[in-house]
Amino acid sequence: MPELVFHPDVSLEIKASYDWYQEKVAGLGEDFLNELEPAYQVIIEFPGTWPIFQNGFRRFLLARFPFSIIYREKDNVIYIVAVMHNSRRPGYWLERL
Repeated sequence: MPELVFHPDVSLEIKASYDWYQEKVAGLGEDFLNELEPAYQVIIEFPGTWPIFQNGFRRFLLARFPFSIIYREKDNVIYIVAVMHNSRRPGYWLERL
């Protein structure tokens, strides 16, 4: 099974999104976090399923929230470079490459 590795800035993105949702509606931040874990598991199990999005990275769209998980698989490692909002600054994560 592939190893999951996160870019260091991903945790900051997730925390900021969690805080924003939690401020809007109590519990919504938790719902956001709860959608991420199963998404990671699906990506681990079927990493080549989603189309190549940009620069060889794939894009997994979350079902309930307007976010995508941007990742690349190489040598049995899945590198998650961003958990990005779909309407804000597309491509900002390219500077992380």
